[in-house]
Amino acid sequence: MPRDAADPASARRERRPSEAAPARDAERTRAAILAAAVDEFAAHGLSGARVDRIAKRARANKRMLYHYFGAKEALYLAALESAYERIRGEEQKLDLDHLPPEQGVRELVAFTWRYFLAHPEFMSLLNTENLHKARHLRQSRKIRALHSPLVAALSSLLARGCREGAFRPGVDPVQLYVSIAALAYFYLSNSHTLSTIFGRDLRAKAALAERLRHITELVVASLRRRDTEAPAIAPASPGLTARS
Repeated sequence: MPRDAADPASARRERRPSEAAPARDAERTRAAILAAAVDEFAAHGLSGARVDRIAKRARANKRMLYHYFGAKEALYLAALESAYERIRGEEQKLDLDHLPPEQGVRELVAFTWRYFLAHPEFMSLLNTENLHKARHLRQSRKIRALHSPLVAALSSLLARGCREGAFRPGVDPVQLYVSIAALAYFYLSNSHTLSTIFGRDLRAKAALAERLRHITELVVASLRRRDTEAPAIAPASPGLTARS
């Protein structure tokens, strides 16, 4: 006799929705709210963002939004953390520890440039938080831990480059990352005004490709060991905390 016919109670248990389903639904709702919040805060800033619009875009009600994130400023911080988690997570896929030093630097420059280009919302969130002098980011319990792997990977990359005689000694990994980010960030965030000032379309496809080539060679050239310098064992210890 089939088990379902012999044991109706067992059949009812098997047809019962999984207990994990509510958890999955809750996670999807939370993720949808967070994605909508990133877009809203990027488009309108903290003061201009509206919880009603976030809830509508996420197809959630405001009660659920407040349940998961609390007040508007707490949701804003969660959106910031989410944006940083995303770029750092994608960055780790570069696997810098297994690349030759110069190639690793080139890959990081290209990744940073392309990520900023593809994610203007990330730059908008940075602009907003810098206007607030990182008041909200300082409240994060995870932001420094998110950046520790990046600093460690760059430290290792620089150390290998020094040992192999490819890189000069004494390069601070945080200063290096800030320079890479700045060379991409400034160009893209100011491309409209710079295009007007210099009479060039700095967002044209050819101009963007030229910019990537330029900043890549600039960064690599700044790291190369000069003939008068002997190879070193390791770069200087990081003296700053990475913020972007």
